[in-house]
Amino acid sequence: MIALLLILTPLAAGLLSFAMKQGSAAKHFSLLASVVTLVLALMAVYAPSAPYFDAAWLSDLGSRVTLKMDGMGKMLCLLTAVSYPLIFAAVYKNEYKQPASFFGLMLLTQAGLMGVFLAADALLFYFFWELALIPVYFLCSIWGGEKRIAVTFKFFVYTFIGSLLMLVGILYVYFHTADHSFAMESFYKVNLSNHQQAYMFWLFFIAFAIKMPIFPLHTWQPDAYEQSPTATTMVLSGVMVKMGIFAVIRWLIPVFPQATAQFGNVVIILSVTGMLYASLIAIRQDDIKRLIAYSSIAHIGLMCAAMFTGNRSGMEGVMIQMFSHGVNVIGLWIIADVIEQQLGTRKMSELGGLAQKAPAMAILFVVMALANVALPLTNAFIGEFLMFSGLFRFNMWMAAMAGISIILAAVYTLNMVQKVIYGELSATSSKAVDLSGNVKLVLVVIALMIIIFGVYPQPMINLTKDSVAAIFLIK
Repeated sequence: MIALLLILTPLAAGLLSFAMKQGSAAKHFSLLASVVTLVLALMAVYAPSAPYFDAAWLSDLGSRVTLKMDGMGKMLCLLTAVSYPLIFAAVYKNEYKQPASFFGLMLLTQAGLMGVFLAADALLFYFFWELALIPVYFLCSIWGGEKRIAVTFKFFVYTFIGSLLMLVGILYVYFHTADHSFAMESFYKVNLSNHQQAYMFWLFFIAFAIKMPIFPLHTWQPDAYEQSPTATTMVLSGVMVKMGIFAVIRWLIPVFPQATAQFGNVVIILSVTGMLYASLIAIRQDDIKRLIAYSSIAHIGLMCAAMFTGNRSGMEGVMIQMFSHGVNVIGLWIIADVIEQQLGTRKMSELGGLAQKAPAMAILFVVMALANVALPLTNAFIGEFLMFSGLFRFNMWMAAMAGISIILAAVYTLNMVQKVIYGELSATSSKAVDLSGNVKLVLVVIALMIIIFGVYPQPMINLTKDSVAAIFLIK
């Protein structure tokens, strides 16, 4: 039942939020609902048995409401549950027009995300996939920046095409299952020829690659991240991109193993190309949000490459890094939002010397930045180490090419720190005030998670090791 509550709690809270007339009440209620969801997620993670729920839904079509929470599901549900209170607390003082609708749509997105990570039925998975995406269109188009309409339309076209391709693939596999069922087990047992798997592989992969996103299907992402309200950008980059990674592990690799082996090289080449491409563009950015956006593309590219190496080391690294990247990038977005809210700019060329006016912000920004480059003793290090280890075992030259992105990441991240935090105090930065209240508390919590899981990552490894083992036992 707890698996169902993880979906129903933010869903019901989101619907109730729409009915609230006072914006402050909607804000308080949404934060409270996110905390309740976090408590439920912690209960699920530490439950003696894996949470499971099954009920009739579309029986004539062979689809049921089946929710299953393995180690990977627990980790991603926990990431989703942890992210929302941090995001809501960080933007607590921000003013939004129609706040009841804003927070209601944010909570509906959380319900969809939870459903994606829990669904053990392909049709149900597709339903929640759309439920997570649709509120984001409205969040971006109503509360976004000046170019929000064009950017949202581009985002819509990309994701609509991807969703349509995935739906066609789901229906094709469904008609080839032995019992005409959408159940995950039936999909895993489906018997398709190599030719059929090849076509289905690309239908599913394109849909998932758009969501991650992977080169060359990434072009919607920097614009969407820049134009979306920062709270929505945090959800997009911290949690929602993990939908694509999760979907590849849950639905693509186990259902189409021959095609995965056949096209794994192509995907890895695209992923590594995207890592280098995004890193080089990040170096040239002056806008903090766009730099973080391209940095995220590079990190996701490494995760995608590691997934297709076919060894446990790479897959274990992906599992850990999904959580670590989510936490770290939310921290960076919060810093970017604080700077923009205080100083009215995101351009690094207009900043400088913030450490003199806001020492606490400077220290926490440096911690987030060091985690972004996967410095040892930060939470990102162990995940990247395992992913590079898996990639090296797969192909030494590909690992060497991907390794260049580590150097490039250090260049653009430390360059950002230098321009924003250190140097002479600019006229713009002279108006800055140091962190306090909710924002400072949230960033301290994130910094503690970075350090704790950097020093002792074993809980994350233990949480997902059974999921990793199961992937290599299927077929």
